[in-house]
Amino acid sequence: MNEKKKILIVDDEEIQLTTAELFLKSEYDVFKMKSGKEAIEYISENKFIPHLIMLDIVMPNMTGWDVLNKIKQIDFLANVPIIFVSSIMEENEIKRAYKNGVSDYITKPYNMTDLKSRIKTVIDKKDTKNARK
Repeated sequence: MNEKKKILIVDDEEIQLTTAELFLKSEYDVFKMKSGKEAIEYISENKFIPHLIMLDIVMPNMTGWDVLNKIKQIDFLANVPIIFVSSIMEENEIKRAYKNGVSDYITKPYNMTDLKSRIKTVIDKKDTKNARK
């Protein structure tokens, strides 16, 4: 039996965390963090390597951009794909995300079926890339 893939969701909105967890938990082990600081601390203390990180951009104290920059500094997270999830729909912000190595950019509110499909695509792409090494 295959072990479930781990997804870390970082979002300051409880409703977003809960809704995504309810929809994804049948296929993935979902870890929820309400702030970037909490996520970085958990990752660092536990050497936690999720298969994917879903990251909100607009959060108080530490934005998704701040978290992305911190993640890039953690060696063991170098190959973990990140999906930005945001209410920001400006083309420049989306282009900036892709230029900075984000695997996908999903705007809120998102369709749960679409979210699940895009998560699977990103994880499968990573797995295929790793299998070729």
